[in-house]
Amino acid sequence: MTADPARGSATVEVVIVTPLLLLFALLMVAGGRLALAHGHADSAARDAARAASIARSAGAAASQARQAATATLTDAGISCRTFTVDADTSAFRPGGTVSVQIACTVGLGDLGLLGVPGSRTLHGRYTAPIDVYRGVQ
Repeated sequence: MTADPARGSATVEVVIVTPLLLLFALLMVAGGRLALAHGHADSAARDAARAASIARSAGAAASQARQAATATLTDAGISCRTFTVDADTSAFRPGGTVSVQIACTVGLGDLGLLGVPGSRTLHGRYTAPIDVYRGVQ
C-alpha cells in the first residue's frame, strides 16, 4: 500500500489556516468593540447636550452636561482614564443652542479587546437647541 501525499498536505493546510482565521475573527471582534465604544461616546455627548439644554442657567448647564455624560458612559461600562466635557454655552438663551464636546481616553484592554495594549481617545460632539419658550437665568 502506498500513502496518499494529498492527505498529509490537507492536514498542514488546516494547521496553517486555522490560526489565521482565529486571528482574523479576533480582529473583527476588536473592531466591533471599538466601534461600539465610539457610539457610546456619541451617545454621551448627545445626552450631555440635552441635559445642558434644559438647565436653568449657563453655569448649571456645564455641570449637568458632565453629570449626564458620566452617567451614560458608566451605564455603558466604559471607564475613562481621562475624561473632559466642554460645554459651549455662549448661545445659552431661549432659541439658542448649547454644544457639548467630550473626550474619553480608554485603555484598549478595558474594552474587552483581549489584553490589547495601548489606549484610544473617544470623541463625541452634539449640539442641542434650547426651547424658544424656555425661561433661563
